[in-house]
Amino acid sequence: MKILQVNSVYRKGSTGKIVYDIHTELQKQGFDSVVCYGRGEVIKEPNVYKICSEWYSRVNNLWSRITGVMYGGLSCSTKRLVSIIEREKPDIVHLHCINGYFVNIYKIVRYLNEKSIKTVLSLHAEFMHTANCGHAFECERWKTGCGHCPRFKQETKSLFIDGTHRSWQLMKEAFDDFGNRLIVASVSPWLENRAKQSPILAKAQHATVLNGLDTNVFKLYGKQEGRKHFGLPNDKRIVFHATPSFSTDKGSLKGGYYVCELAKIMPEELFLVAGSHAGNIELPNNVIVLGQINNQNDLAWLYALSDVTVLTSKRETFSMVTAESLSCGTPVVGFKAGGPEEITLPEYSKFVEYGDVKNLKNVTEELLQKEFNPIEISDKAHLKYAKEKMTETYINIYKKLINNN
Repeated sequence: MKILQVNSVYRKGSTGKIVYDIHTELQKQGFDSVVCYGRGEVIKEPNVYKICSEWYSRVNNLWSRITGVMYGGLSCSTKRLVSIIEREKPDIVHLHCINGYFVNIYKIVRYLNEKSIKTVLSLHAEFMHTANCGHAFECERWKTGCGHCPRFKQETKSLFIDGTHRSWQLMKEAFDDFGNRLIVASVSPWLENRAKQSPILAKAQHATVLNGLDTNVFKLYGKQEGRKHFGLPNDKRIVFHATPSFSTDKGSLKGGYYVCELAKIMPEELFLVAGSHAGNIELPNNVIVLGQINNQNDLAWLYALSDVTVLTSKRETFSMVTAESLSCGTPVVGFKAGGPEEITLPEYSKFVEYGDVKNLKNVTEELLQKEFNPIEISDKAHLKYAKEKMTETYINIYKKLINNN
C-alpha cells in the first residue's frame, strides 16, 4: 500500500509534525509513503517533495486578494502535484491542510474525484467544510452557501470583492459525487459533527482521528530539575500557558488577555507563557513571557514543571496544548472552545464558558489544590495521544477505503 500525503508544511507547525509522524510510522511498518508540501524551506529527504516556490505562493496570495477567491490560481504548482501523483500512483491520497497558497484546492480535489483516486481528507480546521474561514464561530452561512459575508475582508483577506459564495460553490462542486472514495477524518468529535452539517461534505463517510504526538518527548520530567534548569522558584505554584503568539488584545483568538486577567486575580501564583509576542506589552508582575520555544524538549519540560496548564482560546478544533500537557503529567483548565473539552482526559481537566474569568479562577484553584498522580495522568494520555495510535487509526481507514467498491 502506498500513501501520498499533501500538506502546506512539513516537519514544522502542528500539521507539519503530524504529517512527518504519519510518514515515518508508515515507513517503519513497511508501507510506501510519499509527502508533498508547499511552504517553507526545501527539505531533502527521499520521497518528500516541495511543490511550490515561495515567490509563486506570494504572487498568488496577492492575486486572491483581488479576486476574492482564496484557493484558486496556482496552476503551475497544482500541475506539479498532479504529475507527482501520476508518477507515484498511490493507493490513497491523504489531504491535510492545503490552504497555504501552494495548490489550487478546487482543481486538485476535482482531479482526485474525476480520476477515482481514493482520498482521505483530514480536517484540522474548518476551512474545507466552510470553504472560506478556519473558524466559523457563531456564523452559519456555510450551511447555506455563504455570500454577503460581514467578515469577508478579515477571513479571506480580499481587498474589494466578497467572493465567499463563489468559493463555496467551487468547493461543493469539487467534492460532489465523490461517493465512497472519500473518507473525511476530523481531529475531534466536535469537528466531525460540524463537517457533517455542511452541504460540501455531508455525503462523505466521516470518522474522528485524534492528533498524535511523540511520547518520547512529551512525557514526565522531574519538576524540581526543570525549575532549576529554567531558574524558577520551587515554592511557587506555576500556571503555564503555551501559544504560537501571545497578545493581550482582548480580541485575540488565543486569549492572552484572559491569561493576564486571571493572573491579576491570582497574585500568589506564577504564570509562565511560552509564545512569541510584541516587545512592548504590559503584563502583571506575576506573568513571565519566555518567548517562542522552538525546542520541543524544552516545551515538554515547561509543561512538566508546571502545576496546571491554562487554555484560553476562543476556538480550537483539537488542542495540542491539552494533549501535550496531559502527556507530561500536568492537568488542564480552560475555556470551552469546541474540541478541547471533547478530546481531553476529563478526570484531569476542567473547562468553563468562554470569557468567564471568575469561574476559570475557581477551577484553576480547585485543580491546584488537588493531589494528582503525574505518572497516572501521563500514562493515560500516552494511551490516547501517542503518534503510533494515530497512525494505526489512519492505516485502518486506508484499508477500509481500499476495500470500498
